[in-house]
Amino acid sequence: MPDPLLEIDSIEKRFDDFVAVDCVSLSVAPGETVGLLGVNGAGKTTLMNMILGLISPTSGSIRAFGLDLATHRIPILERTNFCTTYATLPGNIKVRHNLEIFARLYSVPKPKEKVAELLELLEITRLSEKITGQLSAGESTRVNLAKALLNDPQLLLLDEPTASLDPDIADKVRKLVRRVQSERHPAILYTSHNMRDIHEVCDRVLFLHQGRILASGTADEITAQFEGKDLDEVFIKIARNELKAPSPPTR
Repeated sequence: MPDPLLEIDSIEKRFDDFVAVDCVSLSVAPGETVGLLGVNGAGKTTLMNMILGLISPTSGSIRAFGLDLATHRIPILERTNFCTTYATLPGNIKVRHNLEIFARLYSVPKPKEKVAELLELLEITRLSEKITGQLSAGESTRVNLAKALLNDPQLLLLDEPTASLDPDIADKVRKLVRRVQSERHPAILYTSHNMRDIHEVCDRVLFLHQGRILASGTADEITAQFEGKDLDEVFIKIARNELKAPSPPTR
């Protein structure tokens, strides 16, 4: 196993008396996709925001590429990017112009050629001249994914990329993520409420509950550990506080 590209050690985030993230440690290796599961309020977005340097941890450390985020934020973010359905690109300009602006912000060489390459990769060249604010949810997701790949990130954060998408478009997004995995080999941290995403895309899963990691392993290992028929059932039981203690591992 290669050395971790992302290392989080005993990270904690408090907002006054509320503990959003409670002593979480995790790592992601180059080329590995780690799924981050949890009900709303489990701490997933707070954790993502700390990795992006948008908020500072109360305690603990985050390292990426062997560098400490607290002192090397810019060099880390130059090799990182993110995609979320909850942040939209400026809606009053064309898709091509949006992506070219971001490419220049990321100091991408030959920005027009890079944008054209990604539009083709994500099969959305036809959207190039459309006004960004007029895109459908599925089209917006793929444009946001193109934005996230502009700087060829070695660390890619995907926050619920299939949220609110119909099954056909969600399947296409999963295939695109797997293609990026196989062709570009970034380390990916992937949050989702769609268990099919987790099964099809993620090599390993961390289940976050009330700010702590409740379980880790493959989707099948977690399902077996908590004696569920599938990951959906485990998720529902955790959400309803109906989950009994996991069975001890078999030797």
